[in-house]
Amino acid sequence: MKIITSALCIFTTVQEKFDYTIIGAGAAGTLLAYEMTKNPFFSQKRILILDRGDDQRLDRTWSYWERGDGELDHLLLHEWSQFEVAFKQKRYLHRMHPYRYKTIEGAAFHHYFDAEFLKHKNILIRHEEVQDCVENELGVAIHCQSKNVYQSAFVFDSRFNYPELKSQTKYPVLQQHFIGWFVETEEDVFDELTPKFMDFTVEQRGNTRFMYVLPFSKNKALVEYTLFSAEPLAKKEYEDEIVSYLKEMTSAPYKVIQMESGNIPMCCYPLWKKTTSKIMPIGMAGGWTKASTGYTFKSSQEKAKELALFLTQEKDLKDFYSAGKFWIYDMLLLDILYRSNEKGAAIFTSLFKRRKAPLILKFLEEKTSFAEDVMVMAAPRPWPFIKALLGRVFSGF
Repeated sequence: MKIITSALCIFTTVQEKFDYTIIGAGAAGTLLAYEMTKNPFFSQKRILILDRGDDQRLDRTWSYWERGDGELDHLLLHEWSQFEVAFKQKRYLHRMHPYRYKTIEGAAFHHYFDAEFLKHKNILIRHEEVQDCVENELGVAIHCQSKNVYQSAFVFDSRFNYPELKSQTKYPVLQQHFIGWFVETEEDVFDELTPKFMDFTVEQRGNTRFMYVLPFSKNKALVEYTLFSAEPLAKKEYEDEIVSYLKEMTSAPYKVIQMESGNIPMCCYPLWKKTTSKIMPIGMAGGWTKASTGYTFKSSQEKAKELALFLTQEKDLKDFYSAGKFWIYDMLLLDILYRSNEKGAAIFTSLFKRRKAPLILKFLEEKTSFAEDVMVMAAPRPWPFIKALLGRVFSGF
């Protein structure tokens, strides 16, 4: 996000004026716009959504855990009430109650919300490539590649600047990178009741590597090879690992129905500090991703609710977000994995071996008390975390 405080835009013809502009119609931007439609405060506000309009947002899935029934359950592709974690020769089955693990397809999500937004005359969607956001005395001038310029009182920008994140050194940057195949086998292969969150039985090769398997039926599943490491692999390496994994599961033929890939930065760099009184980064660009897991969807849903309510109070945008204890917890884990990436499998396995899923999931959604925090963090060997904490005390948070 490029922010320039200047009066240069007075020489530019402004196309239209809006109260709120959301740049990017991904999950975060869409969920924020949706929360605005639910609150009468925004019914007379002009809301603009700017998105490139490509099909990339449709070619993905989001998964998350949630207590009981959820607001978006009518869009679910599938859901589960238990999961498995595997390490070496041992497998740990976890019941999730009161949580359920849920998956939504990007196509279903966006088709639904695109139709919903058409019902609201105060929301306008434009396919534009945004180049600059220029602050001025009236708010923000949004300059697009088409030469169109929009004026908005406030801007919520989901564009993520990865090179900027990589250029700093205070906060280690890991990448959660993966390739997944949606496969259909000719024989029943999968346990449709039990997804595999982390199957660490694959070779670690000095990293944190695992298979992630979401079974939609006995013969259909997403099989995804995932790493937490500093750099991604060549495409063939991911695919070779998936082929090898499937070969161990079955000798039956299978076909690849669809593929997905991704690269999620895992970093505690305080992205929210880029917020000004008029421009706020949101989604991954605003630090809404859970740094230690890479999960973003549920966090974005909750942050969107909080932000929409916050806007009705008409406070300074810079007052919306502040770091808490979970930011520090995530930082310590990432410090460990950055310096000793091979320890990831042992850390995560010891956690799921010694603690029950509801407590772990409550901790990961940042809802636990300090006493519960201690219970979770005491599950792995404590010395690496103590060492990481001491390092941060001396180097700074």
